Order: sequence, then C-alpha cells, then structure tokens
Amino acid sequence: MGRVTSRRRVIRIRDGAVGTRPDTLVAEEPMEIRLNGKPLAITMRTPGDDFALAAGFLVSEGVLARADELERIVYCAGATEDGSNTYNVVDVRLAPGVPLPDIALERNVYTTSSCGLCGKASLDAVRTTARHPVSDGPSPMRLTPELLATLPGRLREAQRVFETTGGLHGAALFSADGDLLDVREDVGRHNAVDKIIGRALQRGLLPLSGTVLLVSGRASFELAQKAVMAGIPVLAAVSAPSSLAVDLAAETGLTLVGFLRGTSMNVYAGEERVVLDGGAGGDGA
Repeated sequence: MGRVTSRRRVIRIRDGAVGTRPDTLVAEEPMEIRLNGKPLAITMRTPGDDFALAAGFLVSEGVLARADELERIVYCAGATEDGSNTYNVVDVRLAPGVPLPDIALERNVYTTSSCGLCGKASLDAVRTTARHPVSDGPSPMRLTPELLATLPGRLREAQRVFETTGGLHGAALFSADGDLLDVREDVGRHNAVDKIIGRALQRGLLPLSGTVLLVSGRASFELAQKAVMAGIPVLAAVSAPSSLAVDLAAETGLTLVGFLRGTSMNVYAGEERVVLDGGAGGDGA
C-alpha cells in the first residue's frame, strides 16, 4: 500500500490487560496544488491518486470542465531546499488558451480533511460557475429505495484500506442501474470525491450524467458543490446533510439522499428521481 498506511507503536488495553503492539494507521500528508506554477491550495490528504485529486479540485473550483483543458500534471522536482522531490507538490498546467480565472490567481486556500464552505455567496458562486448541467442522461433516472439501500455495503466492501485501518473515508460512483464505476478512499471525504471527479476528467467522462455519488459520511455543502460541478445528478450519504447542501441541491436540481442506512433513508431534494411507491410522509431519521 506504500505511503497510504503507516505503522505506529500503540499501548493496547483490553479488559484490564496492558500490552504493546504495532498498529496500522492511515497516512495523512499535506499536498500543495500549483496552477501554472503559482501556489493555489494546500490540502491534507492520503497519498495516492494525487493527479486525480488535483484535477478534481480544479473541477470543483470551476477552473477545469473538460479533459482538453488540461495540458499536464507533474510532481514538482526540487520542492525542498535541498532539491529533493517530496511528491507532495503538484503543478497543474492548463492547455494553451484556457483562461486563468481570478479565483484561481487571487485565492490561496488551506483546506483540512474535513473542510467546508458556507454562505449565500457560495450558492451564487456555484450557480454562476457550473459548466455542466445536472442531467439524468439519455433517459430519466428512477432509483428504487431497494437499489439505494445496497450501495453503502458495496462501498464498504470496496474500501480496501479502510479494512486495514478503520480510519478512511470512501466515495463511490455508481450507474443508474447500480453498477460500481469507481471507488476512492482518503482521510478527507472531499478528497475522495475529488479523486473520483478528477479521474473522470482525465478519462474524458465529464459530465457524469446519469450517475450516483455515494459518500461514507455526511453530505456537506462542499460535497454537493462538487457533485453539481461534475454534472452528477444524485448525491447520497450515510449520514446527515447540512442545510446549505439541501439548499444547493434544491436550487440546482440535485437529488440529495441522507441517512442512507439499511433500508432507511431521507430524501431532501430531487425526489422525482426516487421511486416512492409507499407514498410520502413519516418522521425519517
């Protein structure tokens, strides 16, 4: 697993018995993202899929929307004073003619593994910068609660590093029929989503119409933003959404499902994509 995990000595206490043992932990390291050589953001992430992470972050920021807008992504040699490469600094080069937005040039962002955005200005920014429609694809999406209920278990089964460490968030992309298209892990759930979106950009698959994005934790505004910017029509989470995430979903046509646990779930927006044969109502989670 390389730097994805790390070993540390731990004192283990079980039923009053004390002992020592090595423990496997998820790795967390900073990564600086540069845009055309200029520092843009630093994020705390689990190493791996770094280029996809950078590309996905720039999709979320409205800098990239298509594969042909990206020229290349490279690790920066000489990232330290002694000239060594830490593999923690990446430089994204835009294709010739792709404009550098003011937000990319003027904003220097430090993001943590659980960061988020807030405020009406954020809603306006997503509305004005989204370059892909939130679309069902060639045919209307109709998701049954039974299909949605199977997704968290399938995500957990695909989380290879989580099984080793127990300390990693996961994000998975599914087709409207429930086929698993991609899964990524990271110490930050927003990073896991960026890795999925970035891989789709690199493969020329944006917008991700007709897909379902599932996240292992809560559904923050930031995650709803990333789904909208990638053209994903359905976001589901095993925990609660934030109020601003619900507002954004309602304004953009995103279907937002929260508390997806077992056969129970709450639909907060975009209920037209969920088959509700049992009728509306109930207290929910």
